[in-house]
Amino acid sequence: MLKTVSEAIKYRRSVRKYLEDKLDEEKVMNCIRNATLAPNSSNMQLWEFYHITDKEMLKRISKACFDQNAAKTAVNMVVFVARRDKWRERAKQNLDFLESMFDKQEKEGVDVARRRRVSRRYYKKLMPTIYTDFFGLVGFYKKVLSFFIGLFRPIYREVLFSDLRVITHKSVALAAENFMLSMAELGYDTCPMEGSDTTRVKKILKLPSKAEITMIIGCGIRAKNGVYTERFRVPFDDVYKKI
Repeated sequence: MLKTVSEAIKYRRSVRKYLEDKLDEEKVMNCIRNATLAPNSSNMQLWEFYHITDKEMLKRISKACFDQNAAKTAVNMVVFVARRDKWRERAKQNLDFLESMFDKQEKEGVDVARRRRVSRRYYKKLMPTIYTDFFGLVGFYKKVLSFFIGLFRPIYREVLFSDLRVITHKSVALAAENFMLSMAELGYDTCPMEGSDTTRVKKILKLPSKAEITMIIGCGIRAKNGVYTERFRVPFDDVYKKI
């Protein structure tokens, strides 16, 4: 029986040991499809997902994850990769989709002139302005400019290369959460792992130099001792601020 969203959230734990039971790889792939539906910055979808099922590949990636139990006993892994370098391709895909949608609406008598202009400016001018840099010099210039303009009015300030890295990884992390909750809905378990040699993993997966690994998630069905402790959270009143 499938779980509700709240049930899936409560069921999800970082499981460190898995049974040897196989997962339905088609179902795992569908959970990855759900990951692609996550909210993300400007709908740029600067991500890729590597579904690892081959036993030898699992062993190699487990070694790069220091053979921690969540990797060593995983029957599948999913590597979540940030692809900020694909911004040109993704911007074009977005604009092509919007242009096609506007063409259809225009034939139906809808006035789309303003939305078409805004979309073109957004993906043809704003995206290149945000994502283009040259040894950090352009970003520094944009940072200084935003500081002085910001003295007089609100302005977007996350314009450095490091800011864009954070933005991209935040989007990929949202996709990862979609994936883990989708897995939990099915009664499958996951563990997002920070501890890994991401340079080695990139070499194993033959990723380009500009690709960055956000996280590696071990997958399986939890063993009895797969969850190490009871769930601990700081008091809600410590983190909830009503204004």
